[in-house]
Amino acid sequence: MSIKAENIKYIYSEGTPFKTVALDDINMEIKEGDFLGIIGHTGSGKSTLIQLLNGLEKPTEGTINVDGTTVGEDKKKLSKIRQTVGLVFQYPEYQLFEETVAKDVAFGPLNLKLSQDEIDKRVKESLELVGFNYKKIKDVSPFDLSGGQKRRVAIAGVLAMKPSYLVLDEPTAGLDPAGRNELFAQIKLLHERANVTVILISHSMEDIAKLVNRVIVLYKGKIHMQGTPKEIYAQAEELEKIGLGVPQVAQITNELRKRGFDIKQDIITVEEAKEEILREVRRRHV
Repeated sequence: MSIKAENIKYIYSEGTPFKTVALDDINMEIKEGDFLGIIGHTGSGKSTLIQLLNGLEKPTEGTINVDGTTVGEDKKKLSKIRQTVGLVFQYPEYQLFEETVAKDVAFGPLNLKLSQDEIDKRVKESLELVGFNYKKIKDVSPFDLSGGQKRRVAIAGVLAMKPSYLVLDEPTAGLDPAGRNELFAQIKLLHERANVTVILISHSMEDIAKLVNRVIVLYKGKIHMQGTPKEIYAQAEELEKIGLGVPQVAQITNELRKRGFDIKQDIITVEEAKEEILREVRRRHV
């Protein structure tokens, strides 16, 4: 099971003086169990790409295939594809509107005309998946929650549709550090425990480094680089050429290496840096 994009091109305002090629010759595969990070500047094509994955937009050229079904080929199958690929846009809490958390999360399953027992089961499971105590949260107004909690409720509403793939577009935008850490911890658990394939769009090189197992770098509508986080961030000069850079911890360890510290080159997290620096300090004091 996978999502495959083959020879994708997407053009805005084709046939007008405002024609813009947003995506050009995109070929990629998102496999079941992946935790994929997509990074790139504003205008690189990230948001356009994820809208193609569940049929919100149709490619100008090429095909998107979700678990064996070509997106857009059969309009009757489009609703099933949108359930399979759950899409969470920036600031999804703005879409919360019901009087209680449980009713908000139940909105999607209710439209699927499921039994009340199945709806209740999905609401409970989804809220627990994002770290809530169901009994404590279900009757609370979503408007009485913190920003991070609202964001998690909105994600639970998508999870209640039972997607195989969860696409998150800058999920921590606007949150304070505590809210960011809380949300990312839940997303990580979601991937590990619920067997949900996650596609994460983020501007934060640190967040991508900590969470994902594979990275795609978009630049001017093309896939510029792809690989593991260590493979991508080892190419610091190339990333800097396109204005992205590397996580701050990688910058620090690079500087330490220039000053003679014997530290590995592929460090991308604070935990790895701490271990390497302590090892080097101990070596120097032997």
